[in-house]
Amino acid sequence: MDFRRRKDEHFAAGRGPVDVAAFHGLRYYPPDQAWAFNGPLTLTPPGPAAEFTLETNTGQPRTMALYGTVALTLPGGEQTLSVFVPLGDEQPQRVFIPFRDATSGKETYGAGRYLDAPLVRSEGGETLVSVDFNLAYHPYCAYGDGWTCPLPPPGNVLPVAVQAGERLPES
Repeated sequence: MDFRRRKDEHFAAGRGPVDVAAFHGLRYYPPDQAWAFNGPLTLTPPGPAAEFTLETNTGQPRTMALYGTVALTLPGGEQTLSVFVPLGDEQPQRVFIPFRDATSGKETYGAGRYLDAPLVRSEGGETLVSVDFNLAYHPYCAYGDGWTCPLPPPGNVLPVAVQAGERLPES
């Protein structure tokens, strides 16, 4: 997958959170299209309730807009994930999905991973969230101190092992 090569090049050039001298590339699960979904977006009604405070690894809260939810049929059953956008972004092209799963703390970063999922239109005009877990990535705080990273809300903790996307380096 081309994005993996580009990310490794970006980090190796010193434009990321890793020690360049010790960097030998990121580690990923093999690509698996069984972890790519288009799910219907259910919008959150506008108003003050749309503001959502995400906890962070440093204790500094991060306020975003709860844009809505996406329902996905994953192995193990139907799951609903909350999706977020920056405050004030009323027509986003993509949504932010922080999540944890059964690999967190074992095969992937313990505090969770992130997805930046594009919004797409179905043939019938319905807004869908294109959730491809093969694109799941670790936040910068997974690589070192000094970064403030939002943590997944309790509703975005999946009971299944999402063996797709970025994983921890070998010890």
